[in-house]
Amino acid sequence: MESLISRAEALIEALPYMQSFSGRYFVVKYGGQAMVSREMMANVVADIVLLKQVGIKPVLVHGGGKEIDEVMLKLGKEPRFVDGLRVTDDETMEIAEMVLQGKVNRRIVALINRCGVPAVGLGGGDGGLLRARTMPPLAAASGESVDLGRVGEIERIDTALIESLSESGYIPVIASIGAGPSWESLNINADHAAGELAGALRAEKLILLSDVEGVYRRSEEDGFISAIKEKEVRDLIRKGQINGGMIPKVEACLKALKQGVARTHILDGRRKHALILETFTDTGIGTMVTL
Repeated sequence: MESLISRAEALIEALPYMQSFSGRYFVVKYGGQAMVSREMMANVVADIVLLKQVGIKPVLVHGGGKEIDEVMLKLGKEPRFVDGLRVTDDETMEIAEMVLQGKVNRRIVALINRCGVPAVGLGGGDGGLLRARTMPPLAAASGESVDLGRVGEIERIDTALIESLSESGYIPVIASIGAGPSWESLNINADHAAGELAGALRAEKLILLSDVEGVYRRSEEDGFISAIKEKEVRDLIRKGQINGGMIPKVEACLKALKQGVARTHILDGRRKHALILETFTDTGIGTMVTL
């Protein structure tokens, strides 16, 4: 009986959050090691479906970097990154499209559909959703200027298709591929895509699920940061304590906040039901980024 009472109390704790968030957009970015395990993916999908069932309008943006790396290595291509962004030549772009839209997107859509809620897979070119331009060269740590190739930065977002699908009961699942000036495909960092989309939708939350618990000072032993402001983010980037793939994550959070998103979070997607714990409990988990 005590176990049943505990479950009932958990629902009561969640009730005010359900009431507050009903009808609001949550943009969830899903990527990293949390996508590799089928069990982890099933847990994330179950959380997304639950959000939808209680009246929240989830939009899922996904990457697939680990799987892109695997295919590249099989083909004899060495993945290369600058500040967490993949250097993308024409062949790498073809691989990214094949993996993201042809494999990962379809897998996630199928899992959501099996849970009884309809999902629709989208790319940046669908309905002019993510229009982008080619990023200018970046300065690497060595000081050299690096041409990232077919890496895009978003210029314009048309949310009409997402809004129509969400209002009709669907969960949009978006691969991080943008459409360039001539509708050519461009590789968009999934964190950046999610942040821009959250801002365009004026979402209640931007939640970045990855394979890290959140932001740390120096090392895990020195302390996990549960909440961090922009000033400290900039300081830790300058000191090199926030580096690599964490840079696009915190940048996406800060940009989303400046565009009107209410809350941004970086969570460990490997933790079972991380989305539910963050959304419907009083304590929450992960790192919350604020201005």
